[in-house]
Amino acid sequence: MDSKKWDTSYEWKAVLLLSLGFGLVGLDRWIIAPLLPSIMKDLSLSYQDVGIIFGALGITWGIFAIIAGNFSDKIGHRKILIPSLIIFSLASGFSGAASGLVSLIFIRAIMGISEGAFCPTSFAATAVAAKPTRRGSLQGLQQSGFALFGLGLGPIIATQLLLVVPSWREVFWIVAIPGLILAVFMYFIIRDPQQTQGEPLLENQARAHTEKTKVNWTALFKTRNVLLSMLGLFCTMSCVFVISAMVPLYLENFLKISSQNMGIIVSAIGFGGFLGQFLVPALSDWIGRKITAFIGFLGSSIFIWLFANADASISTLFTYLFILSFFSLGLIALLSGPIAAESAPIGLVASSIGLVVGAGEIFGGGVAPFLSGIIAEHYGIQNIFYLSLVGTIIGMILSLFIVETAPRKVAAKLNAQTQIE
Repeated sequence: MDSKKWDTSYEWKAVLLLSLGFGLVGLDRWIIAPLLPSIMKDLSLSYQDVGIIFGALGITWGIFAIIAGNFSDKIGHRKILIPSLIIFSLASGFSGAASGLVSLIFIRAIMGISEGAFCPTSFAATAVAAKPTRRGSLQGLQQSGFALFGLGLGPIIATQLLLVVPSWREVFWIVAIPGLILAVFMYFIIRDPQQTQGEPLLENQARAHTEKTKVNWTALFKTRNVLLSMLGLFCTMSCVFVISAMVPLYLENFLKISSQNMGIIVSAIGFGGFLGQFLVPALSDWIGRKITAFIGFLGSSIFIWLFANADASISTLFTYLFILSFFSLGLIALLSGPIAAESAPIGLVASSIGLVVGAGEIFGGGVAPFLSGIIAEHYGIQNIFYLSLVGTIIGMILSLFIVETAPRKVAAKLNAQTQIE
């Protein structure tokens, strides 16, 4: 189909709705963090209990990202996106009705299931709605909502709402409302892949002479970029989740920074991540996915080292953490977005994204924080950054083996080969 006649009206409506949807995923997931002091007091929870609550959500998210990605390739995006948006919004609300540890674990696990289903399906829906030459930019824009709403604005929203509502319970119900409203808009606007222009272009990119055959999910494990994206996401998740979970404790307990100043510094994760999740994939549209991934891991490695060795200066720590989050969260958007989508075997776009996201989430949401806890307990919390540094250095090496998939770069290569012939 002629790209000059691309349906930009649907493209931007879909991307806007999917961006808001993934922003609400981040908000509903992370709104609990600034409310934990009140929750722990009311429900008599320990730090170990809190770890179980977060772990339950992360594990169910990862498992169902893999399952739903494959499932949505078969039944369409709408049947996954709309119900999952309703369910995780309700789960957010019912978090405010939890009476104890068991009920809160159950509710957050349900949230993980529904958010895990929404995640890869929404990425795939953006991939088929976006014009190929701006797919990286728009997938990055969609994913950037997670960091902005969840890690940047979430703490501000939670603490401000606590000033005007009776308790933390009402906060959960308030943040549940936007998701229910958004589901109505998605019902009337979002289309299934076969009703968009993007599906045939995405499936035929770089394999125009391949005859479409019966879809085989195991083909994902034979695709170099899918495997490299999984491993690369392990590496950058070891950075993102260790930072999100442990930096507040590092700042207060090791650097002896006050809670108020700690909050200012930690907000850099959300705002830096927001810009990175948009701009890193956008940059890859122009210079290529491979070189952008390498730069992302290199930048993450440099600023992990700088942050770990910085003194207790608020401006310095904020700056280093902002840039570190820019690169590390930007890598998540790049690896799980355009690289996973463009490298997928025919008919397995959502499956490819789901496998990459699910594997990374299970590791990042479970194993990496667990390992960082062991390191902090036995070797000192100041040494947790070595886990992240090792991960980003390994990721930098892996990025050298990525096969280029950016449409501009692929087209330029094909044109050059044609001229030579």
